[in-house]
Amino acid sequence: MKPADIRAMTLDQIDDEVLKLKKERFNLRFQRASGQLENTTRVREVRRDIARLKTIAQQKRHGSPKRAAAKS
Repeated sequence: MKPADIRAMTLDQIDDEVLKLKKERFNLRFQRASGQLENTTRVREVRRDIARLKTIAQQKRHGSPKRAAAKS
């Protein structure tokens, strides 16, 4: 999930997506515990997508501007 796509979403859409991904993460954890998980990279992707969504949601709620370019 790209940050530009997330920024185009409303806060309600972001919250719904976080909830959906948390359910997926829960199911992936059970699959891993029972040895049925085939795509192990999906666990990492879901975890990072949740963090990305939460970060952008917090920025929107507090009115923070986009992250500035790093200065050298």
